Amino acid sequence: MASSLFSALSGLQAHENWISVIGNNLANANTPGFKSSRAVFSDQFSQTLRFASLPSGNLGGRNPMQLGLGVQLADIGRDFNQGALANTGRTFDLALNGGGHFMVTDGINTLYTRVGTFGLDATSRLVDQRTGFRVLGINGQPLNLDTTSLFPPQATQRVSFAGNLPANVTGPLPQSLTSSTPFKQGTAATTTGSVATNSFSVPVGQTWTMEVIVDGGAPQVVSLAGQAAPYTAQDIANAINAQTTGVTATDNGGAVAITTDRTGAARSLRIRAGASGLDLAGLTGMSLNQVAGTESVATLTTPLNHLPTNLTDYAAGDVIEIAGVDTDGTPVLASFVFGAANDGTTVGDLVNFIDNAFPNATPTFDPITGQLRIQADTTGVTNLSMTITDSSGVGGTDWAQQAFIVTTPGTGPDRATTSIEVFDQAGTSHTVALTYERQDDGSWNIVPSTTDGTVSGLVTGLRFNQNGSIAALPGTPSFQVQFPGQSAQTVTLDFGTPGLFDGVTQFGQGASVFADFQDGFGVGELSNMSVNGDGDIQGFYTNGQIRVLGEIGVASFVNDNGLREVGDNLWTETPNSGVRTVSKGAQGRAGQVVGGALEGSNVAVAEEFVRLIEAQRGFQANARVITTTDEVLAELVNLL
Repeated sequence: MASSLFSALSGLQAHENWISVIGNNLANANTPGFKSSRAVFSDQFSQTLRFASLPSGNLGGRNPMQLGLGVQLADIGRDFNQGALANTGRTFDLALNGGGHFMVTDGINTLYTRVGTFGLDATSRLVDQRTGFRVLGINGQPLNLDTTSLFPPQATQRVSFAGNLPANVTGPLPQSLTSSTPFKQGTAATTTGSVATNSFSVPVGQTWTMEVIVDGGAPQVVSLAGQAAPYTAQDIANAINAQTTGVTATDNGGAVAITTDRTGAARSLRIRAGASGLDLAGLTGMSLNQVAGTESVATLTTPLNHLPTNLTDYAAGDVIEIAGVDTDGTPVLASFVFGAANDGTTVGDLVNFIDNAFPNATPTFDPITGQLRIQADTTGVTNLSMTITDSSGVGGTDWAQQAFIVTTPGTGPDRATTSIEVFDQAGTSHTVALTYERQDDGSWNIVPSTTDGTVSGLVTGLRFNQNGSIAALPGTPSFQVQFPGQSAQTVTLDFGTPGLFDGVTQFGQGASVFADFQDGFGVGELSNMSVNGDGDIQGFYTNGQIRVLGEIGVASFVNDNGLREVGDNLWTETPNSGVRTVSKGAQGRAGQVVGGALEGSNVAVAEEFVRLIEAQRGFQANARVITTTDEVLAELVNLL
């Protein structure tokens, strides 16, 4: 009976320890870097009531009979799985993404932690701000950062370039615009009757007809009823004008003349006999053959209404708009008013008007080609542009056929200039100008100059391959410069790798060469710090330079569970942890160092609550065994 009491008592003790483990886990659920524990039970030794026996004769073998004597706490193990990383924004809050431990020292012992709540003390030593223990570097020595020293200056020795030098520059050239199609003048399709008597008799009671076909369109019927008095040529012309469109008929010295209203080679006219057999065309002597208009190069005296692109004749007061941009970027909007008493009626009048509308450009009309050209009065890149449109009135022209396009882009001279920053030995910045000058053989010379000192040296023979890549240079391009109070220094120029496009190129575009790197800098002060993934503490200086101020060491063990906890999330080595291996972050077993973050606890709260319930039930069950055993013993005593 006593064995049940002792077994229950061991169960109470074991479950009490389990509850203690769970309680410690829950208490540290929000402790940075905390590693949860688990309790492992095993049964205690057993009392053997009967040993096992072999089968013999007709009897079978028997199993051993044993009575268990309780439970014991076999192990409390740590879970070293990583907790979640939380950003803090503090430079020296560090976490490990992966295995390993940071190393700290109290001056005597080396301890290990996953909690990187580090910071600088008054003497720029990196310490664990929870304990004041100093943080160890890759060499196992405490880290003392140099935060006061200046970064010394460096004189410029090399400058590299990128961008483009123009491939096709023949300047300086002024920008010019040219009409996309020539200006032409047209004649109308015309036919004149051969009968010029000015007397055409049509008998009373008869109707004579003919057909007029304009530009291949539908036939238009002209009819003339008989009368006692003969018709004149003007009478017949009036009848044609009244009964047709697209043509105009006139009295041409007693003969009837018919002409198309629009001009140009695309215009045509055909006269056909009337279907009635009473042929008005034959009466007037009209030819039945199709006739066509003609086109020729326009002149300055050509009327605007005689342009083949004219759709409807302009009348006095009609407006043609001239719009665009002058060479200096000034917008242009001018209204040409048609009419002899206004701005004019001819091509020459329009050209003169354009000349006045663009003060910084000059229009010219080519009498050979019939093209109108507008050229900037000055060389270089400009914004010159122009369009012609009809604004108001009954007249109109298809000006889209005379759209003005850039035929010669404005260009500057065959040179380009860029500037570079050069530091002297004292760290003072100076500006040096480089002028690129194209030579007759297509190569470039580079002339350096500065107002701060004396420059010598001329770079010659800068050439490019046909594909625009830089060609091999005859030597190392460089120049010498001496600033006041300083010794002379040589600056080497790097234009790229021959045959490649990693530097200066020569394509058919404008000059855009620039210095993309120079190795000099002035004196710098420490402005900021950060920790990268391998544990390097980087100092950032005001001169743009970066210096490694220290290297945080990361210790790794073969068996992390062999470490012994000493409090404050600190661990120490044991014989079963193995000997530490120190490395940089993200090397070997060491995880990556994450700056500005802390590792959270790996306690799973929900799982711990489940284990707590299980532990509580186990404790209650063992307590019930003790109660039952006590009652049985009391009854036994009463019996005795």
